[in-house]
Amino acid sequence: MAKRKARRKRTTGRSQRLLFWVLGLALVVCALCGGSIWLLLREEPAPANRTVTSSRREVVLRIAYTPEKREAFEALVADYNATKPRLPGGKRVRVEAVPLEADLLVEQALQNAFQAVSPDSSIWLEEIDRLWQKERAPEALLVGERTHYMVSPIVIAMWHDVAAQMGYPDRMVGWQDLLSAAVRNPDFTWSHPSPTTASGLLAILATFYAASGTTRGLTEEQATAPATLEYVRQLEATVKHYGEGELAVMQHIEEQGRAYLDAFVVPEQLVVQYNLRHPEKLLAIYPLEGTLWQDHPLALLEHPDRTDEERQAYALFKEYLLSEPVQRKILQFGYRPADVRISLESPESPIRPENGADPQQPHTTLQVPSAGVIEVVKNVWWYTKRPANVYLVVDTSGSMAGRKLSDAQAALHLFLEEVRGPEDRVGLISFADRPHERVPLVRVEEGRARLSQEVEALEAGGNTALLDSVLYALERLEALNDTGRINAIVVMTDGQENASAVSREALLKRLEEAYRSGLRVVVFCVAYGRTADMKTLEAISSAAGGFTSTSEPETIRALYKALSTYF
Repeated sequence: MAKRKARRKRTTGRSQRLLFWVLGLALVVCALCGGSIWLLLREEPAPANRTVTSSRREVVLRIAYTPEKREAFEALVADYNATKPRLPGGKRVRVEAVPLEADLLVEQALQNAFQAVSPDSSIWLEEIDRLWQKERAPEALLVGERTHYMVSPIVIAMWHDVAAQMGYPDRMVGWQDLLSAAVRNPDFTWSHPSPTTASGLLAILATFYAASGTTRGLTEEQATAPATLEYVRQLEATVKHYGEGELAVMQHIEEQGRAYLDAFVVPEQLVVQYNLRHPEKLLAIYPLEGTLWQDHPLALLEHPDRTDEERQAYALFKEYLLSEPVQRKILQFGYRPADVRISLESPESPIRPENGADPQQPHTTLQVPSAGVIEVVKNVWWYTKRPANVYLVVDTSGSMAGRKLSDAQAALHLFLEEVRGPEDRVGLISFADRPHERVPLVRVEEGRARLSQEVEALEAGGNTALLDSVLYALERLEALNDTGRINAIVVMTDGQENASAVSREALLKRLEEAYRSGLRVVVFCVAYGRTADMKTLEAISSAAGGFTSTSEPETIRALYKALSTYF
């Protein structure tokens, strides 16, 4: 009798967990349907004018996907192609996967570069349709049939001792705890991506929900209420800096560990994958106020040139992704499968406490707001974000002559275009034999024209006083002592230091002191070309809480665009 009761208890427990997961996924679906929602170097763009041509013997299904799921998606596509799938009429089907950042995926989807897309969030599908309607007609839709084959909740990743200081696991932790930790401890650092990414936008929407005290149906009135904006402003004022996406932050965590950040916003899947590779574990915190999800849709693009064979090929691949064996394989990558019959608590599931994840969380799923509310949140966020003081420090020594300088100028112009915060300030310092402040810090909205003119006027010639120039920018920021802003130096050089008065050791000491102070000056370095002194640049950025990226003339524009998302 006791054994039968024990079996009934275990069966009831499994049933309750299955019911919990079913309800959880149902909430995700409801959230996605509740309203019409709209590295450092980026992926190399696929040719926009390339259209997919299918031969008499095969149909090619070209799918663009966002690169955070590269490992999983490429493996799924390879396994699918290995099955040698065929249409009912006998023609072979081959899937070609193209990794693209979300903005490029949206842009090229409009140009018929692919037949299907799989971004990290459905918000990009709504953006595709919004732009398509703008080009064609108000009622026109480009996104056709869609499905969801895996999901991952957006979490706050932090180190275990950091979570313990906030009271976890004795109580739930949320956005307010981040604010309290930052106010209580000046050394506490956290970050979330910019709203140009799905994880960044979803995190920002979650903070607006937290501020409004609701979990569903966020309205424009709630999003723009003075109390809401003040809450978000206070929270944003504590970020170390922003960023271009979850892959970039995980790259820096891989390289620097906990020295980079105490807490940061990423999908749960990346926490699981990190913990499978590292002895010091991260913890996924599902915010007390509620969570939004990356829903990873697969969507057919109904371009006027779409053929019935391509639609059939899409249907075959969709059927493959939703099959039980593939859904189980998706779980192995740390994603939650769409098939709710697959237990997240099975022995083979990596979504478990020892990997920093809780299969029974999140308890509260937030509803994705309407497209109009999302647009309002994106717009008002620029007025609530932490403003920045950024000095662009540019090498104009003799080795920069020619294409190097012209490509660098184009990259600087792009950076200035992308910085959109109404209170953000940018200054320009060039250097050869010595530093030259061409434009003191000025609000970008007021000084964009002047900054652009000075960028265009840059000329190459002379030696390389790299260390003196970084020190000069640091001293200018220290003189302002503007602790309410992100204070940063973005320094680019293609050569070796050969003209400075300050020593490397003295500069590094000054940078470390400035980073540990209330001013917290962060330095990002760009090693431009193969002759750049990587060791010196990495020492500079490490001393000041930043990082060093490498670039060539053909990638410098993309790098500066990525760097602009940090402010």
